[in-house]
Amino acid sequence: MGCKFCATGKQGFQAHLTTNQIVNQLRSIAEFESVSNIVFMGMGEPLDNLDNVMNTLEILTSEWGYEWSPKRVNVSTIGVIPSMKHFLEHSNCHLALSLHNPFDDERSAIMPVNNKYHIQEIIDEIRKHDFGRQRRVSFEYIVFHGMNDTPRHVKELARLLNGMRCRINLIRWHNIPGADFVGTNEKRLIEFQNELKAKGIVTTIRASRGQDIDAACGLLSTKELLKNKKN
Repeated sequence: MGCKFCATGKQGFQAHLTTNQIVNQLRSIAEFESVSNIVFMGMGEPLDNLDNVMNTLEILTSEWGYEWSPKRVNVSTIGVIPSMKHFLEHSNCHLALSLHNPFDDERSAIMPVNNKYHIQEIIDEIRKHDFGRQRRVSFEYIVFHGMNDTPRHVKELARLLNGMRCRINLIRWHNIPGADFVGTNEKRLIEFQNELKAKGIVTTIRASRGQDIDAACGLLSTKELLKNKKN
């Protein structure tokens, strides 16, 4: 989808995983029996591969499949509205929206999809669906210094999400080669969290893992691709 902060977006499109390949990512790991939750996130846009993702969700949650509770599954999207609408109507799994900026022009500058599906339209579509006690919607928000962590961003997030039962997950920026971004410092990150909480928005800071091995979205596979090209 070409998001400027994502290493996967710099690879270009390669292929859609089949249903079997997606399920096998779970079944093939040694920890399969002890996995408690899974998230469709990271390498590409899950809802751009709608049929195979929906087939996988059915296998995971149906009585004839693994019988997982939908509460154990979270599907992330940058806001492809037609596919998101289908997912919300035909699945009870949780939704996570990659938000990263509440202003249309600023979000479009880092996420080209916003030129087609504006953030207000995405939020309006989400509001049409029921998120009661059994289903959750969350918003992923990588925090960049001076770019999306200011008081005006707090104010606009509060306006955009006003009255919505949701959570914002603040994410520390993991550097990727060639990306001109700077992550906000820890002091401002905590201030930003507290300012959002003061507006009545449940806000958490996601624990940062994998930075020692460059494990941001697409970084490991990009390294592998570059290594193969050199060989």
